[in-house]
Parts: sequence; structure tokens; C-alpha cells
Amino acid sequence: MLRFCSWALVALLSIGIAEARDYRLANLEINTPWTRATAPTAPAGGGFVVIKNTGPTADRLVSARSAAAEMVQIHEMKMDGNVMRMRELENGLEIPAGATVTLAPGGFHLMLMGLKQPLKQGSAVPVTIVFEKAGSIDIELAVEGPGAAKASEHKH
Repeated sequence: MLRFCSWALVALLSIGIAEARDYRLANLEINTPWTRATAPTAPAGGGFVVIKNTGPTADRLVSARSAAAEMVQIHEMKMDGNVMRMRELENGLEIPAGATVTLAPGGFHLMLMGLKQPLKQGSAVPVTIVFEKAGSIDIELAVEGPGAAKASEHKH
């Protein structure tokens, strides 16, 4: 009985906790989409995902949108001398044939700007990402803790 109660408690605690899902669109595999929880007054948040192109031709991530933010841009962070700079990729992000492109903290990422409410750990953020050739797909970013360096490895 104790074992059953322990299992039931774990199941109840897991309800409502978002987990990163994997998606497929044409020749693109979209894996482990996630974001970080934000402070109540944060105006923006980052979105992260791994995109693998299994096809014979390149594609390009050209835009994104979300009901959770006024605007979503595709950004890059990189060093400019001794200064880390962030900028929008106005022409999108190429996903070369046979390659994997990782959107992660400190590099390429989706920038959710004008958040309509804080991103809360355990929830999910709906985002539509649009590719030049493959088209668009609706994904959900699993919201991890505020200091997360990557999506949780555990499954619920």
C-alpha cells in the first residue's frame, strides 16, 4: 500500500508539469523546445530548440510568432571583441542539409519580446515557427527553471 501511495503522489505532483516534445515537419526534426521561467516584470524571454535537417537541401527558419508575446524574433548572440552582442537575424537562420542547428543560451535563439505574462516553470509556451521551404509548425516550449542551462532530461 505504501508503494502505491508513493507512486500516486509522484503522479499527482507531475500533473501540469510541461515536458519538451519532439516534432517533425517534412525533412526537419524539431527537438526539445524549451524556455526559462521569467521574473514577473521581465519584458522578454528566450526560446531554445534543436533543429535537424535530414533532407538533401537546406532550409531556413524565417520567422516565429506566439500568443504569449507581442513579437518573436530570431536572434544571435556572439562576441564582438570583449563584448557579447545580441542581434536579430533579419534573413532568418539557415538549416543546412544533413546538419543540426542548436538554438541555445548564449547563441542562436528565439527572442520572445513584449511578454504578455511571466513564463512560469512547469507550463508551456505555444510558438509557431516558420521555415522557408517546409512551412510552419506549432510547437510548445517547456518552461524550465529561471537559471536552467538546458531542457530537463527527465520525462514525466
